Amino acid sequence: MSQWHYAENGQQLGQVSEEELHRLAAQGRIKPETLVWTAGMADWAPYKDAAARGALAPQPGQPAAAATGSGNTPNRELMAAARKSLSGFWGPAIGVCIVPSAISVVCSMIPVIGQIVAFVITGAFSIGSATYFINLSRHNNPSFGMVFSGFKRFWPALGAVILTSVFVMLWFLLLVIPGIIASYRYSMTFYIMADNPTIGAMDAIRASGRMMKGRKMKLFFLSLRFLGWGILCVFTLGIGLLWLAPYMSTSIAHFYNDVKDR
Repeated sequence: MSQWHYAENGQQLGQVSEEELHRLAAQGRIKPETLVWTAGMADWAPYKDAAARGALAPQPGQPAAAATGSGNTPNRELMAAARKSLSGFWGPAIGVCIVPSAISVVCSMIPVIGQIVAFVITGAFSIGSATYFINLSRHNNPSFGMVFSGFKRFWPALGAVILTSVFVMLWFLLLVIPGIIASYRYSMTFYIMADNPTIGAMDAIRASGRMMKGRKMKLFFLSLRFLGWGILCVFTLGIGLLWLAPYMSTSIAHFYNDVKDR
């Protein structure tokens, strides 16, 4: 169990458990702006921000907040928060990553019709996976069934897949680099749709563009942090991907939480 330090009257105090930290907050001794720190955090952060970023579980008896941040949280801190979120949830998270991929692979084995089916279900599974990992990053005790929740919005999800694919392809027709930039510009589309059940595909795409303005390179560098792990997975005959995929997905969910209010 992680041990926390907190600042009071200019002094560093601790170590205390998460439960004790929450108890002190309930007593008013620790305020929302009180600086706290635990191993894995790059720097001290206000108590309210530590919970929002996923480094600290929500206070017992209170609903998990829709985590938000400055958009500048260091990537290593987002990854540390992801590891903490995955504690006790590795099995279901691996399943959420495997099931859509397995279904798509099976469908793709059927010529033409199966490949079309694999494409049209991509959006629904993207929303479902985003729903699971957003809830995991916010300590909302997600269920495996969330991976199928995107099928309730099948048509908007399909619209988002078609539109993002067309937009990215058009940019790739210009040059490779603009195409890559476009893929990052629209990368938050399905997270936005998962987090906002009534939003339409085009509105989500536009929102992703606004959200990622000035943050595309940050997400690119977050992706690069997993490159070494990906290379190591080759030497495990791909078995390591079972853990790498949910680790990446949870880290990106924390990234989304950090930039969502931009």
